[in-house]
Amino acid sequence: MKYYFEKTLNCSFEEAVKRVTEELKKEGFGVLSEINIHEKLKEKLGVDFRKYRILGACNPAFAYKALQEEDKIGTMLPCNVIVQQISENQTEIAAVDPMASMQSVENEKLAGVANEVQQKLKHVIHNV
Repeated sequence: MKYYFEKTLNCSFEEAVKRVTEELKKEGFGVLSEINIHEKLKEKLGVDFRKYRILGACNPAFAYKALQEEDKIGTMLPCNVIVQQISENQTEIAAVDPMASMQSVENEKLAGVANEVQQKLKHVIHNV
């Protein structure tokens, strides 16, 4: 099973970050964290790496449902969405598939929540 959904966009990196963030909001997600891998690798290792950002997206209602069913599920939250530059005007976006993540958790009560989040993240990727 593939553990992510992806799409390539014909736009700049910054435009892709903006569009993904807007689509996440439409589906009830906020971005709790943002990790700029390009900057961190330059700072920590002195290496040049393409523009690559990890957005830690969270839908509070679904996070609450999941936490009620499984108190350790926080180890898998938030849902990560990446934006990475392929070329000057081409950017790839990808989101984790929560159904794939939940396969490692032995709690059938989470399947419904994971399925709903999966559908919302698929909409985000599709609509960007």
